[in-house]
Amino acid sequence: MNITRVETKRDLNIFIDLPYQIYRDDPVWVPPLRDEQNGQFDHVRNPLLDHCEYALFLLWEANKPIGRVAAFIDKLAVEAWQEPVGLFGYYECPDQPGASKLLLDTAKEWLIQHSMHAMRGPWSFVSQEWGAVVEGYQPAPVVMAPYNPPYYNDQFNAYGLAKAKDLVVYFIDVSEGYQIPERILTLTDRVAERYKVRVRPLDMKNFDREVETIISLSNASLVKNWGYSPVTDAEVRAMAHDLKPIIHPQAVLFAEDEHGKPIGFAIAIPDVNVILKGLHGSLLPFGWIKMLWQLPRLTQYRMFALGVIPEYHGLGIDSLIYRALYEACYSPKIRVEINYVLEDNYPMNNAIIKLGAKPLRRYRVYEMAI
Repeated sequence: MNITRVETKRDLNIFIDLPYQIYRDDPVWVPPLRDEQNGQFDHVRNPLLDHCEYALFLLWEANKPIGRVAAFIDKLAVEAWQEPVGLFGYYECPDQPGASKLLLDTAKEWLIQHSMHAMRGPWSFVSQEWGAVVEGYQPAPVVMAPYNPPYYNDQFNAYGLAKAKDLVVYFIDVSEGYQIPERILTLTDRVAERYKVRVRPLDMKNFDREVETIISLSNASLVKNWGYSPVTDAEVRAMAHDLKPIIHPQAVLFAEDEHGKPIGFAIAIPDVNVILKGLHGSLLPFGWIKMLWQLPRLTQYRMFALGVIPEYHGLGIDSLIYRALYEACYSPKIRVEINYVLEDNYPMNNAIIKLGAKPLRRYRVYEMAI
């Protein structure tokens, strides 16, 4: 086995294509659109790369690619965390002796050469796409969520990586009898009346202005969350551009005070993985017809983000937004995966449990000193 660095367009194509080869017979994996994967490594389409320094590596055996890894430094994250923490991600590796060590050694050495003192991951070039699955390998992952075989965790542990943080996933499913508990309905009625808060959906006619509001609320409400670093306007705009064709306006909500000032938001993304299953990573030749037909009818969502500005924390505004989202998207088949919540964000975990959501999955971010 040997390692090579991705240097050419052909190398990058091999790097991107590798999961499609590894998981082609895996019934749980959902092949993402290849164009979307290409976009993650395109500086024009992914502005996060503007503040990242990175290297991509391929693992070969008998002239065949069998593994890959990325090592990178997010300069804005390092500044926000005030720690020289480098990242690794896009990890794919066979279950055979020595393969994992070669990949992780390569990532570690690159980070050491770039003056990092710790290595953290798995991490990606996509906002909030972190961690390796450690519990809940089924059902299939939702849109923009990681997937990996269980033995990856054995490889990380054997290498000396240790748990840095777990990320918990919950779900609700109306077809399984879910209803918002009556006490939550009473609570949120009181919250809305007492604090004179109203919740409204995304205004598609003023999409750019709405994106500005999301940028402001995200940086104000999530800034103290572990692993969070400020998102640039360009990053949010790029993500908004990518998501605009698939979002349901009623699934993006804003909470406002009595003066119309935004104080919180929620984003639930239709789980297009339901549609992508079986399309082999491409909408051609006829996958786009399936997408156009099924997208407006999707009843499965990923709760991607929910935030409330600090001065309204602990007042039940998050439950109010959640209720409004549930009611706006309601159908007898609605299923929502709340993906994800930091394990030690006790107020949020407690609130979600009180809403009647059930645990589904757990991701783990690993770290080691280097």
